[in-house]
Amino acid sequence: MLTQRVTLAPDVLMQDLAGEAVLLNLNNEQYFGLDEIGTRMLEVLQESSSIAEASAVLVEEYDVDIERLKADLLKFVDELLAYELVEISEGET
Repeated sequence: MLTQRVTLAPDVLMQDLAGEAVLLNLNNEQYFGLDEIGTRMLEVLQESSSIAEASAVLVEEYDVDIERLKADLLKFVDELLAYELVEISEGET
């Protein structure tokens, strides 16, 4: 999964609110709030060509072990997938 790319689902709107974000899934009309760290994680995931690349960027920004960061990032992506807020595609290695 680390080689895959994460993008917002086509029917999801994201609004930044002073460093935090709210996502709205237009299909099921559910809101999902992200704190500052979750917002940054999603931004980096969208800008990166893979989850592994996003991990490398985020480990430079936060004082955390790379393995812990990868595990937390994968859990975060799984949660976003469960709410149908993101899509996964083949990324770059």
